[in-house]
Amino acid sequence: MQGRLEDGVVHLPGDARQRFHDSRGYGRPTGGNDLEVAPVEAAHLLSRGDIDGVDGMGLRELLARTGTTLDFVVYKDLRDRGFYLSPAREGWPGVDDPEGSDFLVYPRGKGPWDGVVEYRMRVVGERESIPVSSLGEIVEQSSAGRRTSSGEVVLAIVDEDGDLTYFDTEGYEPEGSAVEDLPSGLDAELLSDRALLWDGVDHLYQQGFYGQRLYGRNADSGPLQLSLLEAAYLARRDALDIAESDVVARGRDVEGDRFDRRLAVYTELRETKTVPKSGFKFGSDFRVYTDFETVSDLSHSEFLVRVVTPDHTFVPRDLSLDVRLAGGVRKRMVFALTDAKGEIDWLSVSRLTP
Repeated sequence: MQGRLEDGVVHLPGDARQRFHDSRGYGRPTGGNDLEVAPVEAAHLLSRGDIDGVDGMGLRELLARTGTTLDFVVYKDLRDRGFYLSPAREGWPGVDDPEGSDFLVYPRGKGPWDGVVEYRMRVVGERESIPVSSLGEIVEQSSAGRRTSSGEVVLAIVDEDGDLTYFDTEGYEPEGSAVEDLPSGLDAELLSDRALLWDGVDHLYQQGFYGQRLYGRNADSGPLQLSLLEAAYLARRDALDIAESDVVARGRDVEGDRFDRRLAVYTELRETKTVPKSGFKFGSDFRVYTDFETVSDLSHSEFLVRVVTPDHTFVPRDLSLDVRLAGGVRKRMVFALTDAKGEIDWLSVSRLTP
C-alpha cells in the first residue's frame, strides 16, 4: 500500500480504515474505507512494514521531509509500551483542544473512540526552551481566593542520544497542619543579611521552627538567627519589635525585587499551615514541611520550592536537574510562579514512567 502526502496529511486508500484505525487506532476516517494519518503515524506504519511507502518515499525520506524525527521517537516508544495515541491536531479523533500538546495518549486497552485521555503529551528536544505558560491553563481557586496552575501536560524530552525522559506537570496547592501561635514585641536586632533574636527564642523555634540557634542546631539555649524572610514575616505580625519596612528594605538591598517574590511565597506557605525553611542544601529556595507539630517531633520535609516569574522559561537540562535532585531526596519539586503583585501559581513537576 502506498500513501499520498498532501497538505501535511498522508492519505491511505483501500481497506486502510479497517486495518489501521478500527483495529489499532491510527488516523482519522474520511468516509468509506479511506483513512488519513499524520506523517508520524505513517512513519510508524512504514517502520513496521505495514505500508510500502508514501509518494515513493521510505522512512528515511519521510522523516526528513516532514521533520517528524523527534515525534517519531516518542510515538514509537509509547506504541511499544502498549498505548494507542492520536496526534493533537484539530479535527482528529479525541481532540477537543490541540493547543499545548503534540499527542493525546489513551489508557492501555482504550483508543480514540473511547473519549478517555491518559496523558496530553508534548515533545521537546533537549536544547529547546519551555515557556512555563505552555504547560497548562491558569484557573481560579475561588474558595481560597487564590490561583493555581492546572499544568496538565506531560513533557517527553528527547536528549541528544535519542533517549527519552517523561515529566508530569500538574497544579499544586500547599496544605499543612502547623498551628501558628506567635508572641508579640520580641527584642530583635537587624543585621546585614539576617536578624538576631534574644528573647522568646524557645517558643518561636520549637513551636514554629523559625530560625536556627546561633550556637548550633543541637544547642538548647542561646539566641536565634532569623533569615530576612522570617524576620519580615514576623515583623508584619508584630511578633518582633523591628519595623517590617526596615527588614524589607534590607532584603531588597541583598537580593533586589526577588526578595519581594520570595517573601510572597514564604507568606503564602505559612498561611497554608506549612513550614518553609531554606532550601539551599537542595539547590532550591525552600524546603517545606507539611506535617509539623514541634521541632522535637520533626519529620522530613515534603517538597522543594523554586520561585520563578510567571514568564519563566524552563531549560530541559535545568528542569531535569531540579526534578532528579528532588526525587533523589524523596521530595516533590514545586515551582512558585510569582508576579510583582505577589499572586502565586503553583506548578509541580515530577518524573513519570508511562
